[in-house]
Amino acid sequence: MATIEPLAKAHDTFDDEKTSPIVEKQSLSDVTEVPALAKADPNEIGDVSEDVRAIDLDASGHERPIETDQDYALRLVSLDDDPSLPVHTFRTWFLGLGLSCFAAVLGELFFFRPQTVQVSGLFLQVFAFILGRGLEMIIPGPRNPKLPTADTWFWRFLNPGPFNIKEHVAISIMSSTASDQAIAISVFAAQELYYNVSINAGIAIFTLIASQLIGYGLTGIARDYLVYPTWAVYPFLMPQVQLFDAMHRGKGIFLQRKRRVFFWSILVGIFVWEWFPEYIAPTLTGISIICLADQKSAWVTRIFGGAAGNEGLGLFALCLDWNYVGAGGSAIGSLFTPLSTQLSLYAGVVVCIVAFCACYARNVWHAQNFPFLSQLLFYENGTEYDQLAILNPDFTLNNTKLEQQGLPYYAASQTLFQISRTAYIGAAVTHFFIWHFKDVWQIVRNARKQECTDVHYQKMKVYKEVPLWWFAVIFVVTFALGLGLCYAAKSGLPWWGFIVALIFTTVFIPILGTLYATVGYQPSLQFLIQMVGGAMIPGRPVANMYFTLYGYQTYQLTLNLLRDLKLGQYTKLPPRATFIMQTVGGIIGGILNYVVMQSVINGNREILLAVQGTNTWSGQQVQSYNSNAITWGALSKPLYSPGARYGFIPWMLIAGLGAPIPFWLAHKRWPKAGFNYVFTPVVVAELGFLSVGINSSWMTSLAVAVLSQWYLRKYRPRWFRKYNFLLSAALDGGTQIMVFVYSFAVGGASGKAVPFPTWALNPTGNPDYCKRLSD
Repeated sequence: MATIEPLAKAHDTFDDEKTSPIVEKQSLSDVTEVPALAKADPNEIGDVSEDVRAIDLDASGHERPIETDQDYALRLVSLDDDPSLPVHTFRTWFLGLGLSCFAAVLGELFFFRPQTVQVSGLFLQVFAFILGRGLEMIIPGPRNPKLPTADTWFWRFLNPGPFNIKEHVAISIMSSTASDQAIAISVFAAQELYYNVSINAGIAIFTLIASQLIGYGLTGIARDYLVYPTWAVYPFLMPQVQLFDAMHRGKGIFLQRKRRVFFWSILVGIFVWEWFPEYIAPTLTGISIICLADQKSAWVTRIFGGAAGNEGLGLFALCLDWNYVGAGGSAIGSLFTPLSTQLSLYAGVVVCIVAFCACYARNVWHAQNFPFLSQLLFYENGTEYDQLAILNPDFTLNNTKLEQQGLPYYAASQTLFQISRTAYIGAAVTHFFIWHFKDVWQIVRNARKQECTDVHYQKMKVYKEVPLWWFAVIFVVTFALGLGLCYAAKSGLPWWGFIVALIFTTVFIPILGTLYATVGYQPSLQFLIQMVGGAMIPGRPVANMYFTLYGYQTYQLTLNLLRDLKLGQYTKLPPRATFIMQTVGGIIGGILNYVVMQSVINGNREILLAVQGTNTWSGQQVQSYNSNAITWGALSKPLYSPGARYGFIPWMLIAGLGAPIPFWLAHKRWPKAGFNYVFTPVVVAELGFLSVGINSSWMTSLAVAVLSQWYLRKYRPRWFRKYNFLLSAALDGGTQIMVFVYSFAVGGASGKAVPFPTWALNPTGNPDYCKRLSD
């Protein structure tokens, strides 16, 4: 097994990355001892901003690259903590509630964007800091030199002194929880747009709250092996964690001030720049020399276009819009996701391009009758399928009407997307069992016998832990609420279906959560859940939507809750404060998600129903969710049974089981050949990566990833340690601030869009001058 050397030679460290689960699927039990440096005083280790620290040097005195999980824990994250800092202050609750409302609204607006992005935690983090420092100066308090007061509990609650890191983290967690995009919105939006059914507001809001919080019971159990251990790195948290450190720690250190100036300069610069690709000059979203050379070829559009939603595959396009090049608030980002994960992802993308083009060129599944990229259902002649024409008034399947209408078709690209997202579930299961099961099982088995040795966990022992019964109470309440609302909403989902959906989530949390915690990739369970729901409750598309809601969203949000618990552990926020912030954020998010959804649908119904939408609004997520509910929920037997039109898709689950095995065997035979760097679940999952949205950014994202995660990490390790993650924070934060301002100022989120005048870089039609195929 691999071992961790505390001081490796500079020329060896990058090539021998097998000491970390971040870059290799190794035995996690190899990493159980805390190095001596982990037990040292934080002052002896030094601040991340310092140029020279003993912990960063190898035997020859050169700075070594960031490679192992111990490197992440000790060299990128501060060990400093002050347990006396207050958490529950007026500033925490005033800004937490205010930013939660703001984030929930923004997150729902992003849900209806042509390229769906998450509300970046970095964006909320920056806003919280600015507002927190403002309140620090304007609210009277015993430590406010300009507005001093008596030193009483009331004034300490209003303004205890400098805006501190614990207040800041608490606000960020509450607001980011509120911003999580609820799958329930897809259910309600689909019913509104495609079934002409308006769900009662009370039922909708409480369904949103129940579906947002029901994962708490699983979180309480999974934290032992997906939060506490050192190997649960969550690499995408590093930009946030380093930004918290830069803003609140080491304020007297010159190099720390230098990092703060660097951050704010980049943030302001990207905010100004993003107005060009997002509004003034959309051509910058995807510059395609080939499209400019041939503006009349449909194949050029399909292969090289990509600056507009569902346009093309973006091959050789240059994207200068960080909104698409960057993380967009997701767990994958060019500047922080390990290179092995990203190379696995883009290997899948290359295969995706070949497969999409081959299927369309050879007219597989009547591909040429339908749009090249689309999430809708079609008749064989290419017109949009009328799904209501095959359903009874209670939205169950009418077989007589189905015979009259015929079975629907998917676009070939959407079929390939389903193949990939079904196969990778099998790949993820095998991946977990051959690389991680033994070690996760040891952690679970010994959780109550052996204490976790992670240095950050040890530092957190000064705070009261959240008892398991707190998680259990939330689970029981939301379980009862969710089950009752399924019947109140006339979803068609029986009580046993509701329970089975939650069982599936419980089974897959350790399997897929391990991948999320170690390499930063969050796999989707959606197709598996829809497949199972269709088999168990056939002929009921709306029931399938609700089955997917509780089977898939519970899994997804449980991982998000585990992520926030790890953020709290890194930043030393008391666990009980984290729990409260998450709960309140989930409730606020549920209420406002519904309100904003109704506003967007009422003002943009026709755009949301269109195949391509606009650069501002798109119903692609709702379209895809509804199409899958129809095919899996109502038509699972005629479409997906053996011998049926898409009967091969469920078998991809079995095929995917074998994908990791050749690479695992090859690694055992040739351990230094690099087969351990291939994350087969990621490769397989992204074989349909380009099936939706704006695709002009992927090659630029790959170039940035190689620059950051290979060149800077290997050849400029000191700059990488001090600035790489801050750069990511500044770029993502500034971009999201701009998108919010743009959306409400001129983008139509306030009710009226103000388009920029047409000119060379803002042409009519596709922004990259490719032929528009939907005309």
